[in-house]
Amino acid sequence: MQKRTLIIAGMHRSGTSLITHWLAKCGMQLGERLALPNHGNVEGDFEDLEFLKMHEEILANHQLPTSGLTDQHVDTFSIYEREKVKSIIKTKRQLYDQWGWKDPRTCLFLDVYKELIPDACYLIILRNYQSVTSSLLRREFKYIDNKYMARKYLSRLVWTWFRRSRRLDAFYHSYSQEFLKIWISYNQDILKCIKKLNRDAFVVVNYSMLNKEDASVFAHLQNNWNFSLKYFRFQDVFKESLMGKDIDIDGYITDKSLIATAKQLQNELNGYMMMG
Repeated sequence: MQKRTLIIAGMHRSGTSLITHWLAKCGMQLGERLALPNHGNVEGDFEDLEFLKMHEEILANHQLPTSGLTDQHVDTFSIYEREKVKSIIKTKRQLYDQWGWKDPRTCLFLDVYKELIPDACYLIILRNYQSVTSSLLRREFKYIDNKYMARKYLSRLVWTWFRRSRRLDAFYHSYSQEFLKIWISYNQDILKCIKKLNRDAFVVVNYSMLNKEDASVFAHLQNNWNFSLKYFRFQDVFKESLMGKDIDIDGYITDKSLIATAKQLQNELNGYMMMG
């Protein structure tokens, strides 16, 4: 049986965990140890801890945030870093005929993975810039909210009734542009990668499309890419209530050229979107 590797690539808060959860239900091997659920993803992140910890280590080595929330790049891997990546890939290939992984930080290292796994298949997850930025703002503000809500009654009251809304607005002003820049950087890296790939080596999807077209995506994985899986309905893992509402972020962006860049990039990537 031919060895098959699936790289699941998408920006943070793009629905990568949701789609990876679905793939796990379909029988895809996605890691021996997965990241635990957290307040940002109550259903679980479905991130392979081997890749996650390695990516965090590489980012820390290059003085970049281990969260991966950066628009900066790792220019070159050290020999140690490259060999560590190769070692994990080699072990996975020895253990499994078909396997894959998901970690949004993978987008920062797509050139390396293209070189080390030249026959990999890429499932690209796309979500629009407004929704991703909104989701990041909500998640990051929740850390602040939880801190105040853990205080005594009077402090909670003051926070809830008088301070929270002002702090929230200030937070959006402070971070919307930064998160938009990160969305642009990640998706520019994705676009650059897929332009170098054969057209049959990647598929671009989003979670809303999968509500209706999951059978088409499943068929592609099974028939075009030869993954041995069992069909599981995407609707049975999708929970609309966990997605959250969009914030109108454009008003918080001072550099309006970033919005134009994001829209152009979004349109170009949408041109690659899989149709059922």
